Amino acid sequence: MHLLAEATTKFTLELYRQLRETENNIFYSPISIMTALGMLLLGAKGNTRQQIEKVLQFNGATEKTTKKSPDCHDETSENVHDQFQKLMTQLNKSHGAYDLKAANGIYGAKKFPFLQEFLEDIRKFYQANVESLDFVHAAGESEKKINSWVERQTNGKIKDLFPNGSLSSSTALVLVSAVYFKGQWDHKFDEKHTTEGKFWLNKNTSKSVQMMIQKNEFNFNRLEDVQAKIVEIPYKGKELSMFILLPNEIDGLKKLEDNLTTDKLIQWTSPQYMNMIELYLSLPRFKVEEKYDLPAPLEHMGMVDAFSAENADFSGISDNQDLVVSKVLHKSFVEVNEEGTEAAAATGVEVSLTSASITEDFAADHPFLFFIKQNKTNSILFFGRMSSP
Repeated sequence: MHLLAEATTKFTLELYRQLRETENNIFYSPISIMTALGMLLLGAKGNTRQQIEKVLQFNGATEKTTKKSPDCHDETSENVHDQFQKLMTQLNKSHGAYDLKAANGIYGAKKFPFLQEFLEDIRKFYQANVESLDFVHAAGESEKKINSWVERQTNGKIKDLFPNGSLSSSTALVLVSAVYFKGQWDHKFDEKHTTEGKFWLNKNTSKSVQMMIQKNEFNFNRLEDVQAKIVEIPYKGKELSMFILLPNEIDGLKKLEDNLTTDKLIQWTSPQYMNMIELYLSLPRFKVEEKYDLPAPLEHMGMVDAFSAENADFSGISDNQDLVVSKVLHKSFVEVNEEGTEAAAATGVEVSLTSASITEDFAADHPFLFFIKQNKTNSILFFGRMSSP
């Protein structure tokens, strides 16, 4: 699973570079987006496939471990899908301490000539729900059906992933990946200690927020090279944790973002790098809902042909040569309070026919980065920036 962990971290940061120019809060699920692209990769060939692999960040990670075979069908993609299969199994294990589930769905146009191998592989590797819908005569009904499936998988948190009118008679295939998480903190914040406090948006402007406070032992480290600090806040069961990366200075986030690399993020969050110390932890209550249209960011990351009617090659999905990706939508939700965290995200891809000894103070009272990681697989499930609670 270490390949997937490395690829996920790389993908998380590459996508973050595309999204960070906005001033706003950011929140997305790299795992949800990568899983949807992984399903697409199953049917991609040639340059289209290589570009998706590049965006998924598996090519670098897998080059060390795979060799090309003479027929040029390299083992990388099998490796990618095996990794996702293992991850889906991990994410969907039943656990009493928290609620976590990942669900994938694929909706094909009625009578569209899908290759049997593609459908079998998508069920096998992605545990996907495969269904055929009548996009030609009932695009609106089909849209509602897909949206309500996503809503059910995310406990009602992600509604209308596909906005009204976004699917049409030219839709051939819709791939959807949803992730839902709800967990209680290992040490809950006592609501009696929550007070009104200031959150500094920048050096000159603050806003009033509900600040949750507790004194407890947490894994912590000072990151002198980037003038920041990091804390791990585990959820009940300690299989998942939220990490908060807080710049020392109110306006220090840009410097932190500029210096963020995969190696650093993996190092900073590894258990041997952190120390258990007593902290005064203050964290704002917050709720974020975001929506992203991903074709432009993905094109900037190198996935170009999939969106081009002339160049897209999805001959692994169907012998029909006119398949092209027309939409990649991602919606996410997170709520952090005294009890814990609830988070959900869904990604939809539409493929169309063209025509220690001292108590440290950790006050998250200015912009910070945060992410939720599954500790066993080291995979980042959700990643975000809190600019304004």
